[in-house]
Amino acid sequence: METQIKSRRKFIADTLKGSIAVSVGIAGISSLAASCSSAKKSTSGNFATGFSQTPLPYAYNALENIIDAQTMEIHYTKHAAGYAKNLNEAVKEENVAAGTSLENLLSKVSKYSTKMRNNAGGHYNHELFWKCMRPKTADNKPTGNLLQAIETEFGSFANFKSKFSDAGKTRFGSGWAWLYTDGAKKLHIGSTPNQDNPLMDVSDIHGFPLLGIDVWEHAYYLKYQNKRSDYIDGWWNLVNWDYVQSRFDKA
Repeated sequence: METQIKSRRKFIADTLKGSIAVSVGIAGISSLAASCSSAKKSTSGNFATGFSQTPLPYAYNALENIIDAQTMEIHYTKHAAGYAKNLNEAVKEENVAAGTSLENLLSKVSKYSTKMRNNAGGHYNHELFWKCMRPKTADNKPTGNLLQAIETEFGSFANFKSKFSDAGKTRFGSGWAWLYTDGAKKLHIGSTPNQDNPLMDVSDIHGFPLLGIDVWEHAYYLKYQNKRSDYIDGWWNLVNWDYVQSRFDKA
């Protein structure tokens, strides 16, 4: 009888050990699957823009003496934060389907309200703008296949800079100047009013934005007052060509 009891205890203990091992194995597989899924999302979503602000990739004073710290702080914490807040309000008010990407929303923005258009555009544009800049670099210019594409399309890098700068300097009122590609990966320069961008179906220009400059007065007025041209001329020292190159490769 005692032998039978010991055998039953051993059977139960072995069964429990097996259950625990299976549970740990399942948890490990689940963790691995989640890790793979996360990695896949990270790889494929490098240029997907979320609906919330991401941290500024540098300190407020990192772009001195081209863009002053006070302008950067106000721009990021007030103007850009306001677009993100109002965008999320509009998403709730207009019952945007769960899982809709910001890029997809922008491509069909004509179906939504003016509030959605202004704030979805404002949020997307600023999230791109921050990444398109980095601390001042001497003799700042692109390299590799991006430089080759610029020289092929515009004749020279200097000519490209002149045309792009003119797009920003001559934009009436508030808006943006863009370098963007079409479906054939051909480069174009253009500008949009207010917070429109080339992804929008309501825009006069269409394509995938590579580089954008904010020419709203709040982007430069504390330092440059009405001298938008001076702001744009200095801004070329800040362009993060590595990031622009990565967007060009993606396009």
